[in-house]
Amino acid sequence: MDKQQAIEAATFRRLLEHLDQHKEVQNIELMNLADFCRNCLAKWMMAAAEEQGESLNYDEAREKIYGMPYSEWKEHHQLPATEEQMAIFNAKQAAKNQ
Repeated sequence: MDKQQAIEAATFRRLLEHLDQHKEVQNIELMNLADFCRNCLAKWMMAAAEEQGESLNYDEAREKIYGMPYSEWKEHHQLPATEEQMAIFNAKQAAKNQ
């Protein structure tokens, strides 16, 4: 691994650590504000693994991102999305599809 890759890997690990320290930040909030969430990171990880010739399924990738099985994270940390959050999300999705 070259120096740039090491820096990028360390930055990604720090991002995951930061998200882990802020479990109160809901995925719907991340989607509404930044257009990505923890699940997106898992999908990107799966794609990167495939590009490298590695096999990583969605559940495995989410466990790496969430630091635990997704079902456990969801049970302990995920709150139901509010009507307002869903309205914002749906409006953003509709705008993308235009």
